[in-house]
Amino acid sequence: YGQPVPLGTVGELYIGGVGVARGYLNRPDLTAERFLADPFSDAPEARMYRTGDLARYLPDGNLVFAGRNDQQVKIRGFRIEPGEIEARLAEHPAVREAVVLARGKGTDKRLVAYVAADAEAGLVNRLRAHLSAQLPDYMVPAALVRLDRFPLTPNGKLDRRALPVPGKDDFARQRYAAPQGATETALAAVWRELLGLEQVSRHDNFFALGGHSLLAVRLIERLRQLGLTLLVRDLFQTPVLSDLAQTLGQHQTESMAVPANVITPDTTTLTPAMLPLIDLTQTDINRIVEQVPGGLSNLQDIYALSPLQDGILFHHLLASEGDPYLSTGQMVFADRAVLDRYLSAVQQVINRHDILRTAFIWQGLSEPAQVVWRQAPLSVTELTLDPADGPVSEQLSRRFDPRHYRLNLSEAPLLQFVV
Repeated sequence: YGQPVPLGTVGELYIGGVGVARGYLNRPDLTAERFLADPFSDAPEARMYRTGDLARYLPDGNLVFAGRNDQQVKIRGFRIEPGEIEARLAEHPAVREAVVLARGKGTDKRLVAYVAADAEAGLVNRLRAHLSAQLPDYMVPAALVRLDRFPLTPNGKLDRRALPVPGKDDFARQRYAAPQGATETALAAVWRELLGLEQVSRHDNFFALGGHSLLAVRLIERLRQLGLTLLVRDLFQTPVLSDLAQTLGQHQTESMAVPANVITPDTTTLTPAMLPLIDLTQTDINRIVEQVPGGLSNLQDIYALSPLQDGILFHHLLASEGDPYLSTGQMVFADRAVLDRYLSAVQQVINRHDILRTAFIWQGLSEPAQVVWRQAPLSVTELTLDPADGPVSEQLSRRFDPRHYRLNLSEAPLLQFVV
């Protein structure tokens, strides 16, 4: 305990350095447990954080996550201490005992709270309100299960495996009212499917039933398959089923058809009227055509950036060097023939998918644009390295470190191979 493990051996992950916080706010007990004196630092006040994660080092210096070493859980990207939720539940006068655990796997993982309490009407909703007043939304359990007493093992400890699966009455529910109309009915059916419920009221709240941002993405896709258009912001603004159905109805009255692409390999002139998905001047268009290898004959389409892409471009331009979104990796091939077949396969994938033949141009334009090329040859550069300068993998890592290396976003594909 407290000693570094050999390379490749699983151990508990501790984090040190200047970025480590001083502790948990108003929780000296938890701070003492998690923030420990750093024996690897010369600074007397240095601390390291005990994450509770199990990990092991790979030869290239990367870490592989190997599970948890305690009861801390990670749901939707948030690290959660169930003990914190249990403490808040125990403060409620109706609760004798409380335990919180995570049920499910992957994106379906949810927090479930079990309380030993007397049967009272509306207890689940009152406990949820009690927690919501003290904890952030992501720490409020999706379900609260009331039990007369907790199941115990033969030696008197809590038997977590014997805790029951939450039933439909264990979620915060409104009095049932059947969905009305085709949109509400379709929406309720998708909610039942995604949330694993037998019944959904038209007055139920998506998030109160256990929904979250990752499920929201799946909800949007399922509705799209049904011909219904939903925006993420609409779900957060109107999470009640009946209200959301009205919002969906409004979207369906709007024209959502995407105009056909009129740019062909034989096109000789490109005008703003031919680009309905972006507002560009003729000067903008001419500048774009000049930057595409092969000119207009190699230009397949032009359209605006999505809000997320706008943000990525902003951070790319903000970085003085390197690129926060650049990903690098290394692969080893048995021989050159295998490598050549692999590169050929990558080129075929690029030829098939428009997004992989897309460049991003912004300089000299009234707004940034995505420009799809018809042909985008894969960039392959060959290097000769001196083994005397260190292992090849380390030399490559230094040379192409994303903190210092950038790709030219105006040249497709945004993939580069170095041999």
